[in-house]
Amino acid sequence: MAPGLTRTALTAITAVGAVGVGTAVWGVGIERFLFTVRRHELEVLPAGSRPLRILHVSDAHMAPWQHRKQQWIAQLAELAPDVVVNTGDNLGHRDGLRGLRTAFDPLRGVPGVFVHGSNDHTAPTPRNPLRYFTGPSGQVNEPEPLDTDALDAYLGEELGWIDLNNKVGHLDVGGVDIDVFGVSDAHRKWDRLDRLPAPLEAQRAKHTAALSLGVTHAPYRLVLDEFVDLGADLILAGHTHGGQVRIPGAARALVANCDIPLDQARGLSAWKHGGTSVPLNVSAGLGHSIYAPVRFACRPEASVLDLLPRA
Repeated sequence: MAPGLTRTALTAITAVGAVGVGTAVWGVGIERFLFTVRRHELEVLPAGSRPLRILHVSDAHMAPWQHRKQQWIAQLAELAPDVVVNTGDNLGHRDGLRGLRTAFDPLRGVPGVFVHGSNDHTAPTPRNPLRYFTGPSGQVNEPEPLDTDALDAYLGEELGWIDLNNKVGHLDVGGVDIDVFGVSDAHRKWDRLDRLPAPLEAQRAKHTAALSLGVTHAPYRLVLDEFVDLGADLILAGHTHGGQVRIPGAARALVANCDIPLDQARGLSAWKHGGTSVPLNVSAGLGHSIYAPVRFACRPEASVLDLLPRA
């Protein structure tokens, strides 16, 4: 190779290497701490209803040493939500509940609901992130079991949030009736959609709700379709991390770790099924596995959904 070509090649290799290092420094050392609030307004309530503010949190993957994340989540109480929806994967370490207490304690007294992700039951395990590009991960190592009972006692008994894991519930928020229903983690096939129709029908026979809210951790198509059939006015989900590593400016995620279309793996969209269109919010989440501490072009987030009466 001629000397000039050698120098050009070396310069190109150096430049590519510098970009790679810079990208890694940004994703690992900076962006994963750039927490943000994603805001949306939706006209989904009956005419004449008072507005409602939903705080949607997901995928905290909390470890006890993650103090910046804990403090940022704690400040979300200042947004004065009327309802908190937690779509799972709260724990990222066997002692993660200590950090969750710091994060969520300021939300005591705010009505809420929650469902589980797999990391509410078992700790994360090391895995090759490139496997996600082949489709939803099916690999299950021998994970460390977590204290799910202690988590549920905190979320349910101390914070007062309703457990919607394959269950139906009801909220009265300032005189606004809300039907709520949800499933456990469909990614682990823990969802039991068959358990929802009968109790939901019985509940609706007793009152007419202003809003029907469907809640799932993993937004698999089967779950979303069934939620539409069950009459959901709004569906909330997590699990995808928004792709976690994205191409800057691209509308589609590179991966979603489930079968949702990649352009709906983050943020607000419309889920269409059977001639019906329902708003769907998929949170990119607040954290990441302790074995994959990176975010790139996909900042950690919580969502605020201001629900307004229809015109």
